[in-house]
Formats: sequence, C-alpha cells, structure tokens
Amino acid sequence: MKGEHHYSVTVEWTGNTGAGTAGYAAYSRDHVIQAAGKPDVPGSSDPAFRGDASRWNPEDMLVASLSACHKLWYLHLCAVEGVTVQAYRDEAEGVMQEDPERGGAFASVTLRPQVTIGAGDDAALAEQLHERAHHFCFIANSVNFPVRCEPRIVIQSSP
Repeated sequence: MKGEHHYSVTVEWTGNTGAGTAGYAAYSRDHVIQAAGKPDVPGSSDPAFRGDASRWNPEDMLVASLSACHKLWYLHLCAVEGVTVQAYRDEAEGVMQEDPERGGAFASVTLRPQVTIGAGDDAALAEQLHERAHHFCFIANSVNFPVRCEPRIVIQSSP
C-alpha cells in the first residue's frame, strides 16, 4: 500500500458559445471531466458564478471527495475491527466564503454519516472508528480547513 500514486484527468472546456471569453457573460462555464476508462463527468461552476446547476461544480466535488474518502476508510476499518456495516449514507455539507482578495476558500466541511450496523455489533466502537477514518483520510489530510464528522449509528432491527 505504501508508495506514490499518480492520478491523471482531463478537464475540457465545452462552453465556447461562439465568442470565446470576449466578455464575462459571453461564455458558458461548462466542461467535461475525463479519465481513461471512466465515464465522463459533466462540470460547470456554481450557479452563483453563472454555472449550470445540473452539472457538478468543483465545490460539490471537493465535498464529495471528502465524504467518499472518509467512507472508504471507515468501511475498511469496520471490516478489520469486526463491525458489520449494513448501510451508510452521508449528507455532507461544505461552507465556502468569498474573499475579494483571494476569490474564496472553504471554511469547513461537515460530514454527517448515518451508519447502520448489525444487531450484535459494538455501537461505541462503530462510532469511534470515525475518528480513525478521519485520521487516515487522504483528502482530509490534504486540505487546510476543518473537516468535522457528526456520525449517527443505527443498529439494524431484527427481521
């Protein structure tokens, strides 16, 4: 597992409506994110910045990356520690603040995973494993703002 890993993506702007960037309102913010062997991801900017609300924006993707990375570590740790996760759903939220000098930056992201575990599993351990998952999350270790986790553990009812 140790080593250096490389990731290659292509982001191609598809928003030239005929006049290029002749003016702020003259072009679309649309783009396509591509990686070999994977489905394309339609992207744009946040609607607050003239983007298409039906497409993923970089801010959505950053919050999603934090959530997905945490989930993957959490599931790994649960498997290793004998906690059987039956369901996992995170309603994560990020807060970005605009700054006239720098453009803007994220102030925080809060993960709110609801995890359903087996009836005989240790709920306290299941909750504690979120701290360890956060410690190991590659993406959380790479950002310069707080990433909080507010987990909710649900014990699966007997059939």
